[in-house]
Amino acid sequence: MKTNIKAHTGNGFTLMRMTFALILMMAGTIAAQGEGAGGSGIPLWLQAGLWGLFAGAASLLGAVIGYKVQLSQRVIAGIMAFGSGVLISALSFELMEEAFHQGGLLSTVIGFFAGALTYSGINGLLSRMGAKHRKRSTGQPSESEEEGSGTAIAVGALLDGIPESLAIGLTMLAGGVVSMATVLAIFISNIPEGLSSSAGMKEAGRSTSYIFGIWIAIAVLAGLSSLVGYSVYINLSIEARAATTAIAAGAILSMLAETMIPEAFEGTHNWAGIITCAGFVCAFALSMLGG
Repeated sequence: MKTNIKAHTGNGFTLMRMTFALILMMAGTIAAQGEGAGGSGIPLWLQAGLWGLFAGAASLLGAVIGYKVQLSQRVIAGIMAFGSGVLISALSFELMEEAFHQGGLLSTVIGFFAGALTYSGINGLLSRMGAKHRKRSTGQPSESEEEGSGTAIAVGALLDGIPESLAIGLTMLAGGVVSMATVLAIFISNIPEGLSSSAGMKEAGRSTSYIFGIWIAIAVLAGLSSLVGYSVYINLSIEARAATTAIAAGAILSMLAETMIPEAFEGTHNWAGIITCAGFVCAFALSMLGG
């Protein structure tokens, strides 16, 4: 029995390592070819997808750390707080500001609240099905404790990655060049998401194939979402693009408030604000230096 478990776990890690290596290799191809339409033979829609895949791979990297390394809840919560600050900065200076400049205040505000309401509505349904604590390193329900929670957690984890990945593709609409500040901010924030959630899944008794199957799927979905963000919306009006960018920002902020920040505060309490601010400043510096 133990031999079978070890073999199953080993197969899961082999698949995970191969997937992660492939993702990094494809992202490296983009960097080697150069950014933008000018110096690259890679079509822009494919570049968008590969950048999304690269950022999504950070969740897989975080999942490996969370699964293999025994970190205290306080450390995990601190990393979550930092990642939250990074994303808040990115959605403020890379997404909302861009949406405002493109489409004006009205379309930006409407899009922002549309994204927030959509995410919160879907997240509320998933929470009642057992996915409420999917980002937490402790307290996730097992399947025996709450039937159907495994599916709800998987769908919730996939849902969380869509808005930020969509945003990567949207940043390429203006000039055909990805916003590296956005990519790096999302990459950095995805590490604690995968780290905390996979630790909680492991504690709840989820299988290795379940855990890494989810995070591999999230990385792939991130690439597809980014590809869609560029390919679909490039043919729309400036106002529609702006509203869509704001929708992504609203969904990201709702995700932070409902899933990441509670975990961060629970583990760090009085330090949560300082650590979040540190993440915000780091992403803000990336945005300003990149601009």
